[in-house]
Order: sequence, then structure tokens, then C-alpha cells
Amino acid sequence: MSHSGASASASVAKLFTPFQLGDLTLKNRVVMAPLTRNRANKHDDAPNALNVEYYRQRAGAGLIITEATQISQQGQGYIWTPGIYRDAHVAGWKAVTDAVHAQGGVIFAQLWHVGRVSHSVLQPGNQAPVAPSALRANTKTYIESGFTEVSEPRALRLDEIPGIVADFVGAAENAKAAGFDGIELHGAHGYLLDQFLRDGANKRDDAYGGSIENRARLTLEVVDAVARVFPKERVGIRISPVSPANDARDKHPQELFDYLVGELDKRGIGFIHVVEGATREARDYLPFDYQALRKAFRGAYIANNGFTRALAIEAVEKGEADLVAFGRLFIANPDLPERLRRDAPLNTPDTATFYGGDAKGYTDYPALAAPAASPAA
Repeated sequence: MSHSGASASASVAKLFTPFQLGDLTLKNRVVMAPLTRNRANKHDDAPNALNVEYYRQRAGAGLIITEATQISQQGQGYIWTPGIYRDAHVAGWKAVTDAVHAQGGVIFAQLWHVGRVSHSVLQPGNQAPVAPSALRANTKTYIESGFTEVSEPRALRLDEIPGIVADFVGAAENAKAAGFDGIELHGAHGYLLDQFLRDGANKRDDAYGGSIENRARLTLEVVDAVARVFPKERVGIRISPVSPANDARDKHPQELFDYLVGELDKRGIGFIHVVEGATREARDYLPFDYQALRKAFRGAYIANNGFTRALAIEAVEKGEADLVAFGRLFIANPDLPERLRRDAPLNTPDTATFYGGDAKGYTDYPALAAPAASPAA
């Protein structure tokens, strides 16, 4: 009997143990993935009291990465997503970070420019969305009237690109002012940085197009610029090497992302957040060696996409990931880390309430009842 306590503690899966991310101690290795929910204020895209409660409920995560947050009006692609470029946005996010910190949580802002995945009704002066090249994406966006085809974009001029970098810097400065612990750049899912990376979207013939080095230039310039606002260990990036989301395609994804991650490693940033496989589809959607990225990068590796409790525990135990991000399960289970730890039943997400709406399907999912006090051993 005397060994029961020791064996019980030894059996705690590594997934539920603390992790050191730079100078931040994460209480576990369960990450809340960015989740677009379209519930910012309808008049100014600022976070509100409902958003505060939503994130507060989920502060048991080792790390929360917020929903994608546009760095400018030009960067917005969907209705009612939050911004981080006005004073009202900073004030709204400050209430969120205060609530998460009061619960002992750690929270990073995901900074986002959608590029061509937008509609002119969301753009300043109803202009065309911007992109590396004037190629319309085969995808839809969400505006007040519902889902609709994205608008035809225009190619960014060379002299506009420094302004994009500056918008990311301004957003990082606002994230700092709002009390965020760090930032994640959205370099995935066919949005602007990903559009520049991929030969399917980027047909430029200047310094930002053609070779892999040129296509990666904007992403690396943004990384370098925001790492002057936050310590580099508090900067991460999300990538999705093979996910076809929003018409993201490249002929040689392994070569592209091997190069990018090698360059990110040189910069010493905190983490790469890798969507393995196709979003909402198979993890083995296309052949890709994710462990090559893991081995090439000395920072933390956050694995994402379709992880179950068993898969997540296994990935961390085997050293294939440092942390594992969960998306839809976090929508329905505000106390997901505790449920996973206890192997408790999980609430089922209500897909009808994912995008837009009110508290229903947002802050009304039940948490587990507190466990009864266990008798003394």
C-alpha cells in the first residue's frame, strides 16, 4: 500500500505536467487552439463581456491562443471577428487578459491578416481585398447575409508591403498594451502570410515571389519585426503545411516548410504551432514529415488537428510534440484539461452555434461537477 501514492503520481501523463515556454511556466501541455466564433461587438469589432466569460472559463488550458484577430480593417475577412488595431479593441482584450490571468492562465493573441480571403463589403471603402497576386481563392467567407464567395483580390504593390509589416507591429504593440503574454502569427490556412508562402497563390516576380526564399520573405520579416515588440520566446507562428483550407496549395510543401522552419529556428522564437494534415479532415491528408520540422526547431512544437486524449498523451510521451492544441473539444468543454486528465466524458459541440450568435453554444456548456474529496490514503 505504501507505494500506491508514488505509482499514482508516476502514472500522470506528461500531457498534464507543466511546461517551460521561455520564461513562462505553463501549468499543463494542453493548448486551446484559435477558434473563430464571430461574437465581437457588431458596431466596432471589439471584444465584449461575453468574450471575457468565454476565455475565463477556459483558463485551465496551459496556454490559450485567442481566436484570429485582425491587425487592420484590410486584414478582416469575416463579419464580427475581433480587431486589435483600435483603442476600443485594446480595452476589450484587456478585460479578457485580466480575467484569464486572475484564473492563473496564460494567453497569447493570434495576429491575423486574411489577404484574399475576404469580401469587399468588409474592406475600407468597399475596395478589393489584397493578396500577393490577383488570383481569387476558391473559398467562401461569412458576411452579414451569410456565407458567400470571396471577392476578387488585387495584388499588393511592392511599396505597400512595409505597411503590412507595420500593421503587424502595431497589432503586437496593442497586444502588449492589452496584457497578452505573447503573440502567435497566423501563417496558416490560406491567409495572407500563407498566400505569400505558396506557389499556388503567389505568382510574383519581385523579391517576394518565385523562389522559396522570396516567398518566405514576408513571413520572416514579420517575425523579425514583432520579435522586437515581445521577447522572441513569446512569439510563435501557426503553419499548416498541407491543409488545403482556403485554397492554399503548393507543389513542394516539404521543401517550403523545411526551409521556413529552419529560418524560424535561427531566430529563436518560442514555438511553431503545426496543423498536421487537413483542417477538419484526415491527419494523413497528404504525405508530410512533421517530425522533420520538429527536429529542425529547438523551440516548442505544438501539434494540432484531430487529436484525441490517447493520441495527445502518446504524442507528448513519445516526444513527437511538446504541447497539443485542441479546437472543437474546447468549444464544448470549458474545463477540457481537467476532463482529459480524469478521462471524464466530453460534451458534444453544437456546430449550429459555432459562428455568430450569443451565449448559447458559447458560454453555456457545463463544466464537470467538482470531484468529491477523496478519503485520506
